[in-house]
Amino acid sequence: MPASRATYTFLGPEGTFTEAALMQVPDAAGAIRIPSSNVNTALDKVRDGSADAAMVPIENSVEGGVTATLDAIATGQELRIIREALVPISFVLVARPGVDITQIRRISTHGHAWAQCRLWVDANIPGAEYIPASSTAAGALGLLEDDAHYDAAICAPIVAAEQPGLHVLAENIGDNPGAVTRFVLVSRPGVLPARTGADKTTVVVPLPEDRPGALMEILDQFATRGVNLSRIESRPTGQYLGHYFFSIDADGHVADARVADALAGLHRISPATRFLGSYGRADAQSPVVAPHTSDEAFRAAHAWVDEILAAETLGSGMAANASPTA
Repeated sequence: MPASRATYTFLGPEGTFTEAALMQVPDAAGAIRIPSSNVNTALDKVRDGSADAAMVPIENSVEGGVTATLDAIATGQELRIIREALVPISFVLVARPGVDITQIRRISTHGHAWAQCRLWVDANIPGAEYIPASSTAAGALGLLEDDAHYDAAICAPIVAAEQPGLHVLAENIGDNPGAVTRFVLVSRPGVLPARTGADKTTVVVPLPEDRPGALMEILDQFATRGVNLSRIESRPTGQYLGHYFFSIDADGHVADARVADALAGLHRISPATRFLGSYGRADAQSPVVAPHTSDEAFRAAHAWVDEILAAETLGSGMAANASPTA
């Protein structure tokens, strides 16, 4: 009996940068791929079992964290990040055939794409109005509708190439030619990806109370154990003003002694800390580990304490009953 195909969902429609990230997953080409209209919908499909995993954007090198993903993964039924992918980002301006760039008044695209092309738009189409779209591909495909209420769209080159009804007016319009977006593959909790030696661990840490030094206590759990943080962002919990959680990426795997010890310290400070996963880094860069924070150093330190406990008498005996000398 043939094995069933995996089912993946991604921020759609087809042709988005998110689908390009998904295609980096080894079995994605032969899997069932379902576009989702937004991040929440994609993650809900994983939670209810209609998809095995979802590929969603989490961070951009220009705009920072993707708040929709940070918020959606921090609450609700727990999920796990099992993989990350990096996709270089480039943009084109498209319109219907016959439309000249001088005729453009309204442009549709995703918010992150608009932010990354804003300087180009201001210089070449001053005064153009931004029309939000759920994705870059959705904005471009909307131009093909009879009731399109905008004149042009910013999207990935592949979308323009696959749609004969779209005409490219300008290429490479991003303000930063080196822009990269990081995507994560999210599944239900299950088998933890194996430690590779070049890993990343993501956690969500609610601020226990808003007081001086509260954030420092959180950061100290990593600093004192030699764990580098590659990303830390604060997000409002939505409960009330001034109540935040921190979304953190730490270098290393939960199977690393220094990372495990840091997570234990976090849990003592903030018991609502949520572990979102340990997974291999897309760039395969191993963290720099100081000799005193290596796994070997942690094992040696714990062995030293164990030796002390084994050699000493606890609680009773001559030392406990001895009277102080004059």
